[in-house]
Amino acid sequence: MPLTVAPDELVARIRRDTERNLLRMRNGLKHVAGVGTPELSRTPKETVWSSEKVELWRYHNDHKTVATPLVLVHSLVSRSYVFDLVPGNSFVETMRDRGFDVFLVDWGVPDELEAGNTLETYTDGYLPEIVDQVASITGQPDVNVFGYCFGGVLSLLAVAGNPHLPVRSLAVQAVPVDYDHMGPMASMMQEGRVDPTQLVDATGNVPAEVMLNSFRVLKPTGDLTGYVNLWQNLWNDDFVAAHQTMTQWSRDHIPFPGAAFVQTGQLFGRDNTMAAGRVPLGGRLVDLADITVPFLNIMGEKDHIVPPEASEALGDLVGSDDVEELRFPAGHVGLIVGRTAQRSYIPQMADWLERHSEPLGRGRRR
Repeated sequence: MPLTVAPDELVARIRRDTERNLLRMRNGLKHVAGVGTPELSRTPKETVWSSEKVELWRYHNDHKTVATPLVLVHSLVSRSYVFDLVPGNSFVETMRDRGFDVFLVDWGVPDELEAGNTLETYTDGYLPEIVDQVASITGQPDVNVFGYCFGGVLSLLAVAGNPHLPVRSLAVQAVPVDYDHMGPMASMMQEGRVDPTQLVDATGNVPAEVMLNSFRVLKPTGDLTGYVNLWQNLWNDDFVAAHQTMTQWSRDHIPFPGAAFVQTGQLFGRDNTMAAGRVPLGGRLVDLADITVPFLNIMGEKDHIVPPEASEALGDLVGSDDVEELRFPAGHVGLIVGRTAQRSYIPQMADWLERHSEPLGRGRRR
């Protein structure tokens, strides 16, 4: 049989495969040993306010061009450093470089002291205080709020339930609203097969492992696919570093405050009140129609945790006359993490926020 590959090309292929196998061996040993794991959350910041375990971080920026500060609100079940993974792959860094004065809410790791925290603890307590603190610290009349995942739920309820807050605009991303589309855990709660109180441990909280496993149920082959992709690209230093970064964050869950979780299971999982736009909190009905500030809803078309069907109704539930929607061909985390997010998705989010902000030098001081 005649040789179909030129000798020079064959030699080049053999050399390439040999080099890649050596790199696979080196990177595989480093990965197993945990050597070379990237240092996360490196954008310079300072804590400007705290209460109990909750901290408010402000990121250093000597080149601000936007007067209206940006407040990032994360979920209760994972670490907030997903907003600031590594240089070149950081939502915070990109927003800072676009000229925003960036603040991030970090809820801390709950224990027995936070077991009694209800949804109202966050929506009527912490978040209103944080918004007021940011406006006071910056001397600006209002702030932009950006909520991610369950942090978006908290942001929605805080703004709707406290219309006096100095919020200029509200953007939310990958936010669960209609729990009819939220997968097996929500279905089992709706059907009464899972009692939220049974998932609470001796500390009064839902263990991190329970939350992690509930996400794994949504994509059972996710870990296997991840390992296959890692093996295929184990020779690539950049891929390995990115894999280590995302693996570290995706497995770094924290407990869910027990009282808030039970409320979430009942109000959202069983009663699906968010889908109706009216949630009973703090002795009154919080109506999403009371959100009248400019509103942006961001969704990932490949999001298996919060499918677009679970959040696309938001635009019709809020009462704002200025409502926009962004859909990207990305998963839950891919909306703000990765090269495509940095190159395409986040700049569009920044454009919207910039259009709904006051340029520096024209802001009215408090």
